[in-house]
Amino acid sequence: MSRNRIIHYRGDLKARARRLRKESTYSEILLWQEIKNRQLGYQFHRQVPLLDYIVDFYCHELQLAIEVDGKCHESDSAKQYDAKRQARLEKCGVRFLRFHNEQMKGDINKIVEAIRSWTKTAGSPGGPEYVSP
Repeated sequence: MSRNRIIHYRGDLKARARRLRKESTYSEILLWQEIKNRQLGYQFHRQVPLLDYIVDFYCHELQLAIEVDGKCHESDSAKQYDAKRQARLEKCGVRFLRFHNEQMKGDINKIVEAIRSWTKTAGSPGGPEYVSP
């Protein structure tokens, strides 16, 4: 297995990420219960600093960020910020799956299956970049 690629981050984000892990949303807790401890065959981490940002969940091995977006991501300015942030991280090789809070609360099994499906095909040519359940 190849070494995981390191993406550097601003040092001040470490304490903020730690705080965010302690203040997880209900939807983040629901997803974490399903993906922690390599339950999907890969190790995920919560609230991971990358560059100037913090992603909700990250798998170094797959270079996969999973974002759980709540209502604060619905404004035009938030959408622009998220697009800029995602584009910068994608230039570093990070791939994204995005889900809405309500999807987590509605059917977490469907979300987990979408992630599992993505992980199974991620390494294959033409594998998906985005999955939406």
